[in-house]
Amino acid sequence: MEAEDARYLKRKVKGGNIDVHPMEKALVVHYEVEATILGEMGDPMLGERKESQKIIRLKSLNANTDVASLARKVVEECKLIHPSKLAEVEQLLYYLQNRRDTPSGKEKKEKKQSKLKDPPPFEGMEIDEVANINDMDEYVELLYESISDKVRGSALILQLARNPDNLEELLLNETALGALARVLREDWKQSVELATNIIYIFFCFSSFSQFHGLITHYKIGALCMSIIDHELRRHDLWQEELLKKNTLLEEDPENQTLKKDYEKTYKKYQGLVVKQEQLLRVALYLLLNLAEDMWTELKMRNKNIVHMLIKALNRDNFELLILVVSFLKKLSIFMENKNDMAELDIIEKLAKLVPCEHEDLLNIALRLLLNLSFDTGLRNKMVQVGLLPKLTALLGNEAHRQIAMCILYHVSIDDRFKSMFAYTDCIPQLMKMLFECAEERIDLELISFCINLAANKRNAQLICEGNGLKMLMKRALKFKDPLLMKMIRNISQHEGPTKNLFIDYVGDLAAQITNEEEEEFVIECLGTLANLTIPDLDWELVLKEYKLVPYLKDRLKPAGSAEDDLVLEVVIMIGTVSMDDSCAALLAKSGIIPALIELLNAQQEDDEFVCQIVYVFYQMVFHQATRDVIIKETQAPAYLIDLMHDKNAEIRKVCDNTLDIIAEYDEEWAKKIQSEKFRWHNSQWLEMVESRQMDEVEQHMYGDDRIEPYIHEGDILERPDLYYNPEGLMSSEGAVSPDFFSEYHLQNGDLVGQHPFSGRSSHP
Repeated sequence: MEAEDARYLKRKVKGGNIDVHPMEKALVVHYEVEATILGEMGDPMLGERKESQKIIRLKSLNANTDVASLARKVVEECKLIHPSKLAEVEQLLYYLQNRRDTPSGKEKKEKKQSKLKDPPPFEGMEIDEVANINDMDEYVELLYESISDKVRGSALILQLARNPDNLEELLLNETALGALARVLREDWKQSVELATNIIYIFFCFSSFSQFHGLITHYKIGALCMSIIDHELRRHDLWQEELLKKNTLLEEDPENQTLKKDYEKTYKKYQGLVVKQEQLLRVALYLLLNLAEDMWTELKMRNKNIVHMLIKALNRDNFELLILVVSFLKKLSIFMENKNDMAELDIIEKLAKLVPCEHEDLLNIALRLLLNLSFDTGLRNKMVQVGLLPKLTALLGNEAHRQIAMCILYHVSIDDRFKSMFAYTDCIPQLMKMLFECAEERIDLELISFCINLAANKRNAQLICEGNGLKMLMKRALKFKDPLLMKMIRNISQHEGPTKNLFIDYVGDLAAQITNEEEEEFVIECLGTLANLTIPDLDWELVLKEYKLVPYLKDRLKPAGSAEDDLVLEVVIMIGTVSMDDSCAALLAKSGIIPALIELLNAQQEDDEFVCQIVYVFYQMVFHQATRDVIIKETQAPAYLIDLMHDKNAEIRKVCDNTLDIIAEYDEEWAKKIQSEKFRWHNSQWLEMVESRQMDEVEQHMYGDDRIEPYIHEGDILERPDLYYNPEGLMSSEGAVSPDFFSEYHLQNGDLVGQHPFSGRSSHP
């Protein structure tokens, strides 16, 4: 088509669908624009269609808005909406009026904080000219002139690059991009403004992943790292110079020449800092965008990016610090980077930012601390530099409460630091949060933190102050909350006045132990009751009142791994109530002891089960009724003899104590126990003697007449001088007279025959 043939342009707008905005209180009107070029005779010569949309924001829309009136106003003022669509608009407005904000305020805030602000126009970019994409050739020519012309040319190109619509066209201009990369590489040291402008141009490209290849092609990332490193070193040199001049001035404060020289240098330093921070911010932001690719990030690490970022933390510019901390947060998820940060004392530097006046900076600093708090050494450092009271104070700030609590939770994992929370106002704040929680289930972070703190005796006392325990029990029983009950269980384990407070709640807890309740909740209730080793507590009354004996016995049957926790709590509970002689008798009559032995057989490889079952036997042998049942009617003593030499020290200790009591009351078992102790403590000696006898036999077989006949086992047992000293029985622990040893037949130092519990490894 020739230009002179075109007479005029015809434009037609056609309205389309109306939707609600997915995030804002606004309507989205879709429409189509059809542009047609008409010829001299009015005939269409060229046509084009373009779909577009208009957003109508409804800032005044709220719960009290008259939707019908607002709909009429929208239709009247927006010519893209046909009057016939009034009812549809009204319906959409009604939906917006009742829709919950999506995302929520909290999510919006987090999203806002996760997106860094683009750098504003810096000094050197603010020129009076308005750039035009059609004049790019002129701007490129300026890049071949003086430094001032290069600054002007780069500022004009930057003005274009800041509009995303121009980026694709700039991408096609290889001459311009090549010239920019060359000037940056050759002249960046001559002008901070020039370096900042050009890096900013490439930063505009870095905001879009599809242009990252372009930046890599011109090696802008590596160049940025060199520039950042140089500027940081330059800053250090200026600081050293200032320090020297300040020292001289302090030595001679009346020297006006020194004073003027210092003031002049300081003024230059301030100007340098402002320009440097502009450059550092845009360069680091470009690198952060490029670090979207993992391999690019790895290259940055190899070029010491962590060291540069830590060094930049000494700056005071909030916007720069937000960028630096955000970059460190991204890098901190990799162990190597985290270790680098630890070596460079990052915790001390971050401690200066907590708290700070800038909310966004504080938020991102806390998020970085949270990432670092997974490391035990760095958690220790946080406590050492005094972050504990600072973080505790932030629990009162709703904007930072959640992150601060997560960090404090990690700190509370270490038993060394649990007691330190008692010297802050942490526990009163947590209790207030617990009681104000309107949901049935408390936030996981909050209740987990409370569970950890309750494991410390002093913290537990603070939790129970006033009506603390009463309020916790009331809420736990109302909502059947297993995690809240776990917190209460931790409180119940501490000896002293805190444990006595639970006497009022024994009945409430016992009433929860039924088959109908959730298993996790029942486990915590059982564990809490098992902790209540209170002398004045009438356990017999509790067992009878709440019919717990049948429940406990039924639960002792070996179960699958899913129910092992519940069975273990039942065993522990039996051990606690067995301290009472009447309870022990009640349990013995119910047949619980054989059930415990059967469970011991099934769980013989589980140290915790074995130890707790043996502890039940230990408690029961104190009482005559249960002692007789254990000794005369069960094989429990035989199991205990086998477990005397278990690899677990706790099991050995409980077994020894239990067997000592059995030996005191039963002569027959006393002989067996003494014999086993003798065999064990002298087994190595016997093996040595047997080995010597075998050597002598071999020598005798080869005709050595000088060797005396070897000693038989029977001879050994008939020689008291081998195991008696002048005062009587040997003093070795557990070594006894061998009078009863003849009841067993020895074979290579071991008892002949398999013990019913011999499947468990007994030797240390």
